[in-house]
Amino acid sequence: MSRTPFIDPIVDPIVDPTSAGAVQERSLPALPISVRLADLAEMAKPGISLMVVLTAGLGFCLAERSSFSFVLLVHTLLGTGLVSAGASALNHVLERDADALMRRTANRPLPARRMDPDTALLFGVTLGVAGLAELALAVNLLTALLGAVALTGYVFVYTPLKRVTSLATVVGAIPGAIPPMMGWSAVRNQLDPAAWVLFGILFFWQMPHFLAIAWLCREDYARGGFPMLTVLDPEGVRTARQMILYGAALVPVSLLPSLLGLMGGVYFVGALILGLVYLAFGFNFARTRSLPGARWLMLASILYLPAVLLVMLLDRVVS
Repeated sequence: MSRTPFIDPIVDPIVDPTSAGAVQERSLPALPISVRLADLAEMAKPGISLMVVLTAGLGFCLAERSSFSFVLLVHTLLGTGLVSAGASALNHVLERDADALMRRTANRPLPARRMDPDTALLFGVTLGVAGLAELALAVNLLTALLGAVALTGYVFVYTPLKRVTSLATVVGAIPGAIPPMMGWSAVRNQLDPAAWVLFGILFFWQMPHFLAIAWLCREDYARGGFPMLTVLDPEGVRTARQMILYGAALVPVSLLPSLLGLMGGVYFVGALILGLVYLAFGFNFARTRSLPGARWLMLASILYLPAVLLVMLLDRVVS
């Protein structure tokens, strides 16, 4: 995710968030290369893409039986990362008008008019196609198919649905849970029940995480026209209920790797403790339904996933 340098100013209509949708024109400025590169990196959402790559690597390592192919791992992570970065850039393109209305996203490259949409579209498509080609040619077709499903689901299903229904959050958790399956299929070239367990862990983990962020940003989401559950539920009763339900479901699902023989007792105990702590933060939000409660839950969600990965690695070492 290269773009053509701005040689001459380009004038496009944009929506000014302070003028109730009035269209105005402003030229794109000539920017230093460092700013352009930083904007391209922001379009790729590096934090999210890194998490995607890490979970794909987890699936790969868990699926590996005996011989470890470092070259195959590199191809898998590279292709997965490119697909994720491409999907993120395309998400920026599709949501640029709504981003201009929200404080936390108004300074992104597109709404801030530091990048034109055509360049961003080319950037996203190039990365996505390159990632799928990498997976198809250097890994296997099943992994490339999973990558295509994740990209399509995120860009063409989840992103448009965000403007229509609060259920978009559930839909968006599906492509977000596919990367560990991609790592698994890269090794096995099939989807065993264990691969679906990894999918389940990521799926149920995401929901309290997403809802905590949505509670913190609900005013912005309302301003951007997104009917998130936290916007439709100002008292937070339904939001808290969903957090607890998904957090409770995560606990038994996260224990399945031990029951299926993928992990041992160390992981079982560690996952149980981590899952119960994560759930406790959901109950804390339900009790307070406050911004601090949502912040603590979001922090717990950010720490939960790497902690589970570390417990998995520890279990492998001990076993």
